[in-house]
Amino acid sequence: MTLIIGLTGSIASGKSTVSLMFDDYQIPVIDADKISREVVMPGETAYEQIVEMFGESILRDDKTIDRKKLGDIVFADEKKRKQLNSVVHPAVREKMLKKRDAKTASGEKCVVLDIPLLFESKLTHLVDKTVVVYVDEEVQLERLMNRDGYSKKEAYQRIHAQMPVKEKAALADAVINNNGTKQASYQQLESLLRAWEVL
Repeated sequence: MTLIIGLTGSIASGKSTVSLMFDDYQIPVIDADKISREVVMPGETAYEQIVEMFGESILRDDKTIDRKKLGDIVFADEKKRKQLNSVVHPAVREKMLKKRDAKTASGEKCVVLDIPLLFESKLTHLVDKTVVVYVDEEVQLERLMNRDGYSKKEAYQRIHAQMPVKEKAALADAVINNNGTKQASYQQLESLLRAWEVL
């Protein structure tokens, strides 16, 4: 039996850092963000639908979608964000499940689905266990401003566009507290994998 772990967190919570740690245990990670970039490439159905929805002004010269331009539009308007999600999410889900099923069929002991909106999109039925990477909001705000050069207002907008990480932590089977060092998070992950008999 393959254990399917759903990994989630909030923006700038350090989820990507934890996601990379699974490599050390040879546990494959299927990353929804990477897939969401694949499904919006020119030639893909979702790409055509997005251009139809938002117009060609969101395209770069090479006809790829300018993620920052699109982000500025949808983070300022919830209706438009929902429109975008109604196109991207089903396409990502379909591709993700194909990859998950292929890994399961090849006999992997554990597969991680890295899904930022695991709870918001009600996708917990796709996994056996859920893990939330948690940080305090002050830490999150600071990391986001430092990482992406956002103003406090822009960083808050992005943080508050998601379910609060505290709520996610309350829903999860396990929480990795990422307020401390990388090493501390690594140790928490290892204990968890041992407890779930994956290692």
